[in-house]
Amino acid sequence: MATINKQMSIGEVLDIDRTTAPIMMEYGMHCMGCPFSMMETLEMGCAAHGTDADELVNRLNEYLANKEDQ
Repeated sequence: MATINKQMSIGEVLDIDRTTAPIMMEYGMHCMGCPFSMMETLEMGCAAHGTDADELVNRLNEYLANKEDQ
């Protein structure tokens, strides 16, 4: 399993698992179709939307770990 970190781009995270999109949307990242957002890091996206990048990274990693366990 890949480990997500806040320096990864939104595009990289989606390449790992597209089903992470709803979690990112909960953190204000509704513009995932935008070409720039695919290169934007999770940290940059969270800063732009006033959300906590560490919290998002933890949620994404927990989600992927739980998915892998199933």
